[in-house]
Amino acid sequence: AGRREEAGSELVRQLRTFGPEAEFIKADIRNEDDVQAMVDTTVARFGRLDVAVNNAGTEGTPGPITEQAPETYAATFDTNVLGVLLCMKHELRVMRSQGFGNIVNISSTMGSRGARNASLYVASKHAVEGLTKSGALEAAAFGVRVNAVAPGVIRTQSTSYDGLADRRIGAIGDIVAAVLYLDAAPFVTGETLHVDGGRAAGH
Repeated sequence: AGRREEAGSELVRQLRTFGPEAEFIKADIRNEDDVQAMVDTTVARFGRLDVAVNNAGTEGTPGPITEQAPETYAATFDTNVLGVLLCMKHELRVMRSQGFGNIVNISSTMGSRGARNASLYVASKHAVEGLTKSGALEAAAFGVRVNAVAPGVIRTQSTSYDGLADRRIGAIGDIVAAVLYLDAAPFVTGETLHVDGGRAAGH
């Protein structure tokens, strides 16, 4: 699911060549009606909701705190925090009635540390990890787990590699492996799994 219909449809085509069923649902996670429709359409198509990975995010507008404005705050938090909140709200609505399910929120190494000139992004990822912990405590009562994965620098089409020559860069497969681990670990909930080549440890 996402806003880019052409890219989403191409991904569906690629997935189907490997055998699994797949559908693309156009949705803007900042809009609750879109999120509710996304979840309800998924359940109607596949019968249930086993796992949800909340992966949408934006880096926002970099710069010092003294240059930030309500508009830049809203642009960052509407996607990174409100979007995760709305997704969790409707995913948990379904999973509660099922009595099972697993949610993985994608955070960042910035979710547990600070960074110059990235205050809004950092604050939003701290919020994602707070939502993850709170959601895990609430969802445990009906058999649902909520965790987060905190990637370091990952090689994607949108990644900037300026100044990263001396740092290890991860691959998308590293994040996939972490999500699969969390899906296979029934006694893990409320945790943030750092996948960052040791950056959170001080590397």
